[in-house]
Amino acid sequence: MPVHNADIAKIFAKVADLLEIQGANPFRVRAYRNAARQISSLSRSVRDMLEQNKSLTDLPGIGEDLAGKIETIVETGTLPLLQELMKQSAPELDELLRIPGLGPKRAQTLFKELHVTNLVELRGAAEKRKIRDLHGFGEKTEKQILQGLEQRTSEQRTKLAVVEEVAKSLTEYLDASNATKKIMVAGSYRRRKETVGDLDILVTCRQGSQEKVMTRFVEYDDVEQVVSQGKTRSTVILRSGLQVDLRAVAAVSYGAALHYFTGSKAHNIAVRKMGQKKNLKINEYGVFDNRDKRIAGKTEEEVYEKVDLPYIEPEMREDRGEIEAAKMGRLPQLITLDQILGDLHSHTKETDGRYSLEEMAEAAQKVGYKYLAVSNHSKHLTVAKGLDAKRLAEQIEKIDALNEDFEDFLLLKAIEVDILEDGSLDLPDSILKELDLTVCAVHDKHNLPRGKQTERIIRAMDNRYFNILAHPTGRLINERRPCAVDMERLMDAARERGCFMELNAQPDRLDLNDIYCKMAKEMGVKIAISTDAHGVDDLQDMRFGVYQARRGWLEAEDVLNTKSWTELRKLFRRDN
Repeated sequence: MPVHNADIAKIFAKVADLLEIQGANPFRVRAYRNAARQISSLSRSVRDMLEQNKSLTDLPGIGEDLAGKIETIVETGTLPLLQELMKQSAPELDELLRIPGLGPKRAQTLFKELHVTNLVELRGAAEKRKIRDLHGFGEKTEKQILQGLEQRTSEQRTKLAVVEEVAKSLTEYLDASNATKKIMVAGSYRRRKETVGDLDILVTCRQGSQEKVMTRFVEYDDVEQVVSQGKTRSTVILRSGLQVDLRAVAAVSYGAALHYFTGSKAHNIAVRKMGQKKNLKINEYGVFDNRDKRIAGKTEEEVYEKVDLPYIEPEMREDRGEIEAAKMGRLPQLITLDQILGDLHSHTKETDGRYSLEEMAEAAQKVGYKYLAVSNHSKHLTVAKGLDAKRLAEQIEKIDALNEDFEDFLLLKAIEVDILEDGSLDLPDSILKELDLTVCAVHDKHNLPRGKQTERIIRAMDNRYFNILAHPTGRLINERRPCAVDMERLMDAARERGCFMELNAQPDRLDLNDIYCKMAKEMGVKIAISTDAHGVDDLQDMRFGVYQARRGWLEAEDVLNTKSWTELRKLFRRDN
């Protein structure tokens, strides 16, 4: 039974939640919380590391005890400690912590006072107005809980980064049979949507091997339920709850099938209508003329060619104007990962990162970057041990010293400075002016009314040392709703003041979303695709940012960190 990094991280996060609810030592809770984050952010498979006899204790924050527990999870798929904790408290009690307005203390109060153990009981207590009377709650918190429950019970899709590891393992497993020729994951996964509902896998098989491939598919260790098994199509549910459909298609239809199962419904309908105007029928089996003769379908390019369109990249197939752009020859040359020259948002051990300046610099150079901005948190974010002016000045000196030894690489002096409620920045101009750039962020008061939140950020943009607005909406996918902001006003303000927007590539954020990326492009506001890296492996998250940027039609010219530092320095200089 394959155990993925996401499985290990989920177990450790649940252990941390249950320990916190029980009032365990905060350091112990933090150790499991940090381990969950560390494992989920790895670009390498922990299972592969163990198979290669690599020591897990080389990972930051993973000592002998946690390494042993990880091995247990990989070998058995579970952890005895978690089973023990679940016996000591209601198994679903940790779900309460996912609801905005609830923390461990409030979860304990609900459990003790109202015997609430799960989300159903929580909803019942809130709807009957029992929560507002509890000490430390009130009517406002009760309403916030109900809003959080509505969000939680809406359709839950799986984050792209989690699905990516699952898809990679499953396709490698199928390919190892030597019975397949081509394998491609289609659907929203291939369009690189930030969340995925299910997986659609297409294969072409060697002659007479279709049934063998289908049998191998349903026998995959991670399968919990076989929904159906046929000669050319099978469907399974994995242990994670993710549904996977496998279709075997003929080589002559491969391109047509790939087109059909990749595009959104609206995109596919638009293409089919264009075909109908030419007396053509387009489906998953090919392109057919009015005599029902197949005239195309081996490749996707053939399908588009038959309706007089150039190839349209998968990320754009959402019927958001790509058909019209293709007709007019105005499709963008979408940005690619190899065009990224550096990262403009990262953290070190000086605040809440996990590695030193030297280690982050070394990792960035291995990626091939020309620069890396070190943007540790400012003092307002006390939970992250944020820097005050004195500590920031010391960091500036250290970066200057390190840069003297680098060839063709620069550590950029930066800060992730908090935007306070009144719109001021968390550090004085006297220290901000010593930096190469500032990354400015909202980290509290996410629930301000739309007008106030928007004005707060615009007032911050008025500061001449404001450069990039970090994770502009503050959302966490499937966990926290975006702040209420007038994004068009923010874009206008940014363009007028010479400020920029961040596309935070951290897979839980992917903020800006694709719609706002396209808005920024249309309004002439450049984007920084940044990883917000807290460790060396996090630098690999840049690909998720590039996926999102491509969905937003961004080209290299629209993205700050496709430019050299010489070019960037001019853009960041705001002369009032």
